[in-house]
Amino acid sequence: MKISDNVRMVPVPEDQPIRPTSTNIYIIGRRGGQTLTIDSGEAIDKFRWMLRGYLAAIDHSEIGVAAITHHHFDHSGNLKHVNEHLKAEVAVPENGVRLLRGRLPKEGVKTYSDGDEINLDGGIRVQVMTSPGHSVDSLCYYIEEEGILFTGDTILGNTTSVVGDVNSYMASLRRLLELPNVKVLCPGHGPLITDTEDAKARDRLEMYVAHRQMREDQILEQLQDGEPKTSWQIMESIYGDSIDKRLRRAADGNVQAHLKSLQKSGVVRASRGEKKRPNPATVAKNKAKEQANRKIIQQGKRLDKVQRNKILAQQENPPTDQWKKPPTYQLR
Repeated sequence: MKISDNVRMVPVPEDQPIRPTSTNIYIIGRRGGQTLTIDSGEAIDKFRWMLRGYLAAIDHSEIGVAAITHHHFDHSGNLKHVNEHLKAEVAVPENGVRLLRGRLPKEGVKTYSDGDEINLDGGIRVQVMTSPGHSVDSLCYYIEEEGILFTGDTILGNTTSVVGDVNSYMASLRRLLELPNVKVLCPGHGPLITDTEDAKARDRLEMYVAHRQMREDQILEQLQDGEPKTSWQIMESIYGDSIDKRLRRAADGNVQAHLKSLQKSGVVRASRGEKKRPNPATVAKNKAKEQANRKIIQQGKRLDKVQRNKILAQQENPPTDQWKKPPTYQLR
């Protein structure tokens, strides 16, 4: 999908509510040349084939640098793959390296931090900005000349995001609001947010700020009666049946993030709580079961590969499995 002469979007369809509509991969640079990608999806076939197919059939480009917006696996899972199979250099947030353990190639890794610039052919200049809040290592990328801002999960296309640290998140949103010339928001999930006759892309940023303030007000209202409540109880009262049940944990996480912020500011106090002590025997049993399941999954993948290779080999060789003596043909 073309966003501008220098920017394309590869939306990979999703059916999980935590990743609304699609997970998006962005390609920046002139067609037919070396490009920069932002995010590369989860380490499963549908992302790999979608990206490789788009590059080969439509974009006719090679990836020079594969960057990510943050360490979450649905954005960074394919870093080894693009390095090994597409020969791309990998670029990650400087403070995200420790969070990407096991997902980075041994060589060809560089890091980005706030204020860095990525200069591409044709005078394309991509600014790197830290935007913590959704995650500690979140980055945004900005092409000021075109007014295109790549937001990862800091801003989503058709819903609000999961927040890890409210204070950092609000500071990041306000920083993005100060950017000049923002015309297009390119989110990690969901559709693009663009300037129209009725609304501006900047309006979405302002809506996010207002939404977080609304959630804080709702949480404080739930605590007005003086009764101690868990974050889950507060979440159920605020959200009710308005969200998909599969999003309840995420909603509870947002409530907890607000409560931590309110606790830091002295508005809310929290009891210590008491964590369950895991039974060592149960932990060992579950770990063994998980390892066994993992082995079964790996064996299934190997068998699937063997079966695929067998089918391919059948296409290349005569059907000796069907004929003891195949028919022959000659002119009458």
